[in-house]
Amino acid sequence: MSDARPNGAAIRVAVGADGALLYAVPGGPEALPPVAPRALSLAWDAARAAAAAEAWGPHRSLAFETGIVLALADADAACWAEAVDRSVGLERLEGLALCLRLLALVELLGRAPWLRGMFAIGAEGIELHPALLAAAAAQPLDAAGRFDETALKRLLSNRIAGTTGAAVSGEGAGRIGPA
Repeated sequence: MSDARPNGAAIRVAVGADGALLYAVPGGPEALPPVAPRALSLAWDAARAAAAAEAWGPHRSLAFETGIVLALADADAACWAEAVDRSVGLERLEGLALCLRLLALVELLGRAPWLRGMFAIGAEGIELHPALLAAAAAQPLDAAGRFDETALKRLLSNRIAGTTGAAVSGEGAGRIGPA
């Protein structure tokens, strides 16, 4: 077992007999911190590269203090989690927040037709609009580790419309609205 203590919290990691990893996470998915849009973009690229290289990771289970258990057992989720683990580490709340936001974004892209104009699919893969990355980086997750579609839509609309939080800034982030 290893401990990481970001902001005084500890994530304990244990390896099961089958090689699966079990993370004991303080709080719940909704308490995970926001991440930088640039970090989310880099995690997206790392996960895409890992999938292309077929760098499948072990199955992981995230057991939150609130009683929620999230299993990252399918090949794609395990691969993407492995990519984030290798780049920033899942034993830290920030890394776990990044991984779950990435997986929540993929899940939302698959079920929310209104997002179709926020990404483009090309030969190099999926390119995400900077406003979508910024909104996904900031929007809290729900207790199941997903995005609340209505809340994300509202946040994204506000960013695009130029109201609260419209300018997306930060290292590598796109800019929305007047400079």
